[in-house]
Amino acid sequence: MFALVDCNNFYASCERVFQPQYEGQPIVILSNNDGCVIARSNEAKALGIPMGAPAFQYKDQFQRQNIRVFSSNYALYGDMSHRVMKVLERYTPNVEIYSIDEAFLQFKGFELFDLEAECQQMKRQVKQWTGIPVSVGLAPSKALAKIANKIAKKFADRTQGVYCINNEEKRVKALKWTAIGDVWGIGRQHKLRLELMGVQTAYDFVLLPDDWVKKNMSILGLRLKKDLLGLPFIQLEESIPPKKSIATTRSFEGTVCQWSDLEERVATFAVSCAEKLRKQQSTCSALYVFVRSDPHKKGVKPYRSSCTITLPHASNSSLDLSKYAVAAAKSMFRKGVAFKKAGVIVMGLAPAETRQLTLFESHVGKHKALMQAIDKIHRRYGPYQMKLANQDLRRTWKMRQEHLSKRYTTALSDIIKVK
Repeated sequence: MFALVDCNNFYASCERVFQPQYEGQPIVILSNNDGCVIARSNEAKALGIPMGAPAFQYKDQFQRQNIRVFSSNYALYGDMSHRVMKVLERYTPNVEIYSIDEAFLQFKGFELFDLEAECQQMKRQVKQWTGIPVSVGLAPSKALAKIANKIAKKFADRTQGVYCINNEEKRVKALKWTAIGDVWGIGRQHKLRLELMGVQTAYDFVLLPDDWVKKNMSILGLRLKKDLLGLPFIQLEESIPPKKSIATTRSFEGTVCQWSDLEERVATFAVSCAEKLRKQQSTCSALYVFVRSDPHKKGVKPYRSSCTITLPHASNSSLDLSKYAVAAAKSMFRKGVAFKKAGVIVMGLAPAETRQLTLFESHVGKHKALMQAIDKIHRRYGPYQMKLANQDLRRTWKMRQEHLSKRYTTALSDIIKVK
């Protein structure tokens, strides 16, 4: 049996753990630079606050309806996620961390156990030890566990937060209840195609012929269909696979009009990507850089541009990536344009130990040794101790975070004081 454990309103729940006075009150979490709503409590959803709502447009409504606003506190959310996952690992060693607030569990050798009771106990223990409420879906396959979790969350009063699909009647009923667009793994394009064929629910989908599903949705679509039939074709991924691309993108706290300011931001983003590459022991062979003006500024035509650069050799050096990213940004810079956002995405990732060398690399060993030294200093003395000359030496991320809560679990200066 598989279980999907999903933290309820995770970001809002993390804030409430350390500020319980907001329990039962509407809460929204804003994106970087306090741009738009990325998470909502159930109370905020009931008040009609949509996902992605621009904060400046809803500012009056937040005040009028007494909605508590928080800036994204990823240090807190990441640590609380880690704590939840450590509790789940006490119940089974077979755990796949699917996202910051979701994990798949596989129960092997639990045939004589009452898994529904075990999951109720697990739910209570996560709440007691971390303060985070969770919902649990149990089923013979991962895709069905996803649906079971939705049912557990949707009908929390009846299910007590845990729902188990353990027979054919429950499976069929759950598939008929699930709209095709809500099926895990069905994207927007497949949803539109299936709906044109009259496929409205997950049950309609599993009635399609295998040959058609494989031809039009590839082998992955066929695996999904088998999974929905209760056959575990989608297996647990217990090791985290290396990323296929790495991105660092940010909106600026204001607008940037000078080339020196834009250069500093793009260089910092490239260095961040290089550090992430080295952390997973990868190199990249291409860079994608984009810049954008403020699309909400009235009376000004929006400007956006992007550039892809193929590197002469695969690299994870901060010096290399910064050099080419800045060159790309330079080609897109326009005087008089007020830039609001930029980003660097590294692509063509490959293991650092097996990268293809070229005859024209003049710094094969020099950059590697330098980057190792910088990474060692950062591990020992903290991040951002050493920077390139074209980076801001005083700040790393220039973000507006007017509603940021404390880092209660990761910074000694913010730890709760008991009086």
